[in-house]
Amino acid sequence: MGIRSRLSLLYFLQFAVWGSYLSCFGQLLGSGGLGPDIQWFYAAVGIVSLITPALMGHFADRFVPSLRLLGLCHLCASIIMMGAWVYASTRPQYSFWPFFLIYLGFLAFYMPTMALANTTTFALLKSRGRQPVDSFPIIRVWGTLGFVAAMWFVNSAYFYEGIFGFTLNDQNPAAFHRFQYTSMQLFTSSILGLITAAYTLTLPVAQVPDPGKSSSLADIFGLKAFRMFKMPEVRTFLVFAVFTGVCLQISNGYAIPFINHFMAFEQYMGSIAAGNATLLFSLSQMSEAAFILVTGLAMKRMGFKWVIFGALMAWCLRFLFLGLGNPGNGIWWLVFSMIIYGVAFNFFNIAGHIYMDQKSDSATRGFGQGLLMMMTNGIGATGGMIAAGAVINHYCHWEMVTTPAGDSVRLFMGDWVAPWLIFAAYSLAVGLLFFLFYRSSVPERRLNQERGSIATPRYLVSK
Repeated sequence: MGIRSRLSLLYFLQFAVWGSYLSCFGQLLGSGGLGPDIQWFYAAVGIVSLITPALMGHFADRFVPSLRLLGLCHLCASIIMMGAWVYASTRPQYSFWPFFLIYLGFLAFYMPTMALANTTTFALLKSRGRQPVDSFPIIRVWGTLGFVAAMWFVNSAYFYEGIFGFTLNDQNPAAFHRFQYTSMQLFTSSILGLITAAYTLTLPVAQVPDPGKSSSLADIFGLKAFRMFKMPEVRTFLVFAVFTGVCLQISNGYAIPFINHFMAFEQYMGSIAAGNATLLFSLSQMSEAAFILVTGLAMKRMGFKWVIFGALMAWCLRFLFLGLGNPGNGIWWLVFSMIIYGVAFNFFNIAGHIYMDQKSDSATRGFGQGLLMMMTNGIGATGGMIAAGAVINHYCHWEMVTTPAGDSVRLFMGDWVAPWLIFAAYSLAVGLLFFLFYRSSVPERRLNQERGSIATPRYLVSK
């Protein structure tokens, strides 16, 4: 295999580790008695993202090649996730602190692999004379495909009475032993992590660490990037980036428990959607991959402000369609919600990172990217999940129900329409406020002429 194919496989495996559990983790937590605490487990992603990626990146720059540190992080994360599986599989009900601390340990090693994989990929591509701007988008798409493949696997795979198999049929006696409902999703993630760690050993090392001079904490964590707040338009965008980050993890944590709760209603008995929520939710990731090119076209035609506004309107529709949907005659609303996710996610992330690159100088360009991640995936997503959890727990509660098929299962029951409409109204309000308050000091056409040498994918450069 060529280097691009080998790196594509790396991303496929790396994101499969995450896709094995991220979307259906909320259902597992609810079944184990931690339903009211789902928001803390998803907020933990943001909490960890504020600290360990920067530390691991600094360590890789100075002491260990990023590829070797990537493999070590995957190995440690896999071992800790195996501990999470042992904990969850040996008791019917979970205690918050033991399980949360184990999961926090997993994230502390897994989240840095995102940046380390990028660093490794860029170094290997350059060492082979390839331009990352030409090769990386295709390589990164394989990460999304790995995420989707893992979702399909845990949605369908079961281990019941010593038999391993696959089913999409809710009437199958093993249906509620599929990995999407059990701790086997964590086991799958752990095994994939081990495979990923082993695979990194087959890749060539292209980066030699340079200890250089010592750095201050401000250098390590990119705190100098906060000087960018002196620019009014950047300050406005970053403030709204926090509010937009609120939307990022809500559906990851709650969409599948929401879809699963329809199994309690007789009119949806036998619906392929209600019993295969993870498979349905995978349409979101497929849409994310498909809309990458559409995002580039939108930036060329519409410009930065309209693309960000479009992202927030898409988040509004994402939540609105979930509120309107059901596995019966409202199935298309659920499908539309999954499809619009590609616009909501890509329009904000791609446009936002290119914008920060344009607004940064050579000394703060990398820090600027980290600052955007801190505002969205760190502060925004963390605070957003805590708030969203409080809203949903007000309207819904976990309870043991007997499905029309006679199965006893713990589901998240309640008035789901209300929270989805609240989140839709929130996204609409943030979008309208952004449109009113954001003002660019330099016309976008002139800005792109001045920044024409920026190394961004050609199809993502705005008009």
